[in-house]
Amino acid sequence: MSAAIASSTLSWLHRGTSEIFPNQPDSDDPDVNLERRILDSDRPLRIKLGIDPTGTDIHLGHSIPARKLRAFQDAGHIAVLIVGDFTARIGDPTGKSDVRKQLTSQQVAANAETYLEQLRPVLDFSPERLEVRYNSEWLQKLDLSAILELLAQMTVGQMLAKEGFAERYAREMPIFLHEFLYPLMQGYDSVAVDADVELGGTDQKFNIAVGRDLQRFYGKRLQFGLLTPILVGTDGVQKMSKSLGNYVGLREDALSMYSKLEKTPDSQIDSYFELLTALPRHELPENPRDRQKLLALEIVAQYRGRDAARQAQSAAIELVQGSAQSAEAVPEFSLADIEFPAKLFYILSASGLCKSSGEGRRQIQGGAVRLDGDKVTDVDRTFAAAADLSGKTLQVGKKRFARLVA
Repeated sequence: MSAAIASSTLSWLHRGTSEIFPNQPDSDDPDVNLERRILDSDRPLRIKLGIDPTGTDIHLGHSIPARKLRAFQDAGHIAVLIVGDFTARIGDPTGKSDVRKQLTSQQVAANAETYLEQLRPVLDFSPERLEVRYNSEWLQKLDLSAILELLAQMTVGQMLAKEGFAERYAREMPIFLHEFLYPLMQGYDSVAVDADVELGGTDQKFNIAVGRDLQRFYGKRLQFGLLTPILVGTDGVQKMSKSLGNYVGLREDALSMYSKLEKTPDSQIDSYFELLTALPRHELPENPRDRQKLLALEIVAQYRGRDAARQAQSAAIELVQGSAQSAEAVPEFSLADIEFPAKLFYILSASGLCKSSGEGRRQIQGGAVRLDGDKVTDVDRTFAAAADLSGKTLQVGKKRFARLVA
């Protein structure tokens, strides 16, 4: 097969890919040319993606390497999803300015269940196409001699070159020895599952390279690293992050997802289409507003179904027109647990529309809160009973809504 035909056949491999390493595209050596390994292999390749369930929620940024894993599945390869139930007890120190809080095994197990459930719309969970492995299966069996053998494969200097460690060391912030074990344990995962390719964001290059080093030490065939971009958040500036509030969560209701995505900044719209959908660029509308609507519809359909996506789109239009109370897709919030009389800023916090009562007060002061389309300006607005609010729609800004029910 010619190089041109091969590249065309493997166009899915390069969509949304930042880097493949090693990468010698003109070589016929399947150990340095991933296209050649894919085309020449007499067996499905084993494609590894690790997830550390250190929290309960996944956002669209986390879905990007999972979508690439699905592309490999659709091409006939075996997805190996590593649930880092052991490594999550440490937490990946990459990009962190401080040591991460260690989790209990019970916390990790509970988080892992929610992660897998959120990935079901993305991955094919057929047993012949997906292996779900927990790295405690092999890591908790390592005795001290095996751990010493792992530690001997890397120097302190190499560790301090890792993103995050160098900055912390320069700022004289503590780096604990157990954190040095994280990249070695992630790398050992590649040894344990015989990975041919490991997927990860661009911030994972160091860890994936450690996997190659350990495979070499243990006499395994070396994996390729395939890096995907870090998704910029809905603010169009910083990477998508729950702590920054610029995220779209995979567990959000259809209307919330749609309302956030239809406001995607023009600077990020092409990137979102490439990384979060399978739509060809030549099929996209020319009008920027139509592109935003199509993007929101396509992504919501992936996670909530086409009917729910269309309903969310209709509801969003009604909300803009001020008829939010008739939009069935607006998520409901029960007032049953609210103790009345209650101030509106407290209800904003309890409903999740604001992170705290303080934020609720600030949003009211800033003119961002509406009740059934009417702006609320009184910070101390108080309601005597649930009946005063039942059936009404509470709105914060242009993206957050809740229909209040008694």
